[in-house]
Amino acid sequence: MTAWFASDLHLDPSTPDISARFRRFLAGPVRGARMLFLLGDLFEAWIGDDDPEPAHREVVAAIGALSAAGTRVYVMRGNRDFMIGDRFCDESRATLLADPSIVTLGSERVLLTHGDGLCVDDRAYQRLRALVHDPGLRAAFARLPIDARRRLATEARAGSREHLAQAAAYITDVNQSAVARVLEESDATLMIHGHTHRPGVHRVPAQGRERTRVVLGAWHDAADVVRWDDAGWQLLPCPI
Repeated sequence: MTAWFASDLHLDPSTPDISARFRRFLAGPVRGARMLFLLGDLFEAWIGDDDPEPAHREVVAAIGALSAAGTRVYVMRGNRDFMIGDRFCDESRATLLADPSIVTLGSERVLLTHGDGLCVDDRAYQRLRALVHDPGLRAAFARLPIDARRRLATEARAGSREHLAQAAAYITDVNQSAVARVLEESDATLMIHGHTHRPGVHRVPAQGRERTRVVLGAWHDAADVVRWDDAGWQLLPCPI
């Protein structure tokens, strides 16, 4: 059994090289795997399933082709693509994952999350996160004309860049106590997440047990992914 995990591709028409690399990843190393988990921010901005952007439609078609070939694809919303909905899942043949979700791989209980919910020290961001994950707000946003949604998404990205430039590094990273608490409550031995763009492997002592937190990379930088097979898991650079 082989499974792959990736996050924070931030696919956008302005970065066709990353989109092409992702399509090669799907057609190459991932083809034939049992499962692919995409843990948020697949797109730099997903303004709704009705967006006709050709670059995005190519990605949806590529995911659909992988699904049709027999790989089960699971997609989690991130902070940039919280508008992913039923139509996206129908067209890509993907399954939408709740954040967080628990999966069992081999004998290991694994917690999957985008990761932004763990950045609790960034209180301004958490207030915004609560808003964008509100179903009523998402429904209201979806009713806006596409051009208006694009404009609002552009403004939100500019505000995010300004916030990250001004905030202390620890504020925009996960809170260690929050990580330990979530692992304890879920009884998971392994957590895999993205969002922070700080790939690495971290040991987390919780309730007298050593657990592990694995952080996926952003594709405009390290593009680190996780590959899981019968021998266990490995964090490695994207092999494409």
